[in-house]
Amino acid sequence: MKHLFLLMSLAQSTKDVDPEVEEKSLSIMDLLLSGGTGGVVIIAILFVLLFVAVYIYFERLFAIKAASKYDQSFMHQIRDNVASGKLEAAKILCAQTNNPVARLTEKGISRIGHPLEDINKAIENAGRLEVYKLEKNVSILATVAGAAPMIGFLGTVIGMILAFHNLATSAGSADMGSLAEGIYTAMTTTVAGLVVGIVAYIGYNHLVVRTDKVVHTMEANAVDFLDMLNEPA
Repeated sequence: MKHLFLLMSLAQSTKDVDPEVEEKSLSIMDLLLSGGTGGVVIIAILFVLLFVAVYIYFERLFAIKAASKYDQSFMHQIRDNVASGKLEAAKILCAQTNNPVARLTEKGISRIGHPLEDINKAIENAGRLEVYKLEKNVSILATVAGAAPMIGFLGTVIGMILAFHNLATSAGSADMGSLAEGIYTAMTTTVAGLVVGIVAYIGYNHLVVRTDKVVHTMEANAVDFLDMLNEPA
């Protein structure tokens, strides 16, 4: 019985000594907004860059997707019309087909009668214009991909400077919990910058690949058109 009372008193004393552990939860929004004015400004800039990158990506993706639509029978119809001397019918067909291949072909048809070198030069100039249209604003994605991580790192550096400034001005008596909170809050800007940069980088490379496919189709059809003109009558 004496041992039982001893164990009960020991358990009661342990309960009184152990502090109650308080779980501290932190939402993403709290983490983003707890970095002070400087951190909030950096996060806001990164959100704007993310919006711009996503908008440009989808706008260019739909434009490139529309430009990549190509009917395999198009060049056969052009060949038949040109071979039979129906140049106006060939131009009308090109005008009714809204894609870069049709516009290049129409430019070449309008130069029929000139030397082959002049026709080739006209198609090349029109091709450069079409590539410029396809790549419109795509370079902004590359800029965002490079700038966003640096902007995020800038926010982290600013946060670290402020955290250590508080440590220095407190004569070494700063609360370590507050110091750690300031440091991990500062690190959130780097994470946000990396996320925005990765999204922009992946989007940029995907658009480049899709654009290259359209350019390859344009070049292949331009070569076919020139070969058609160079065929003996």
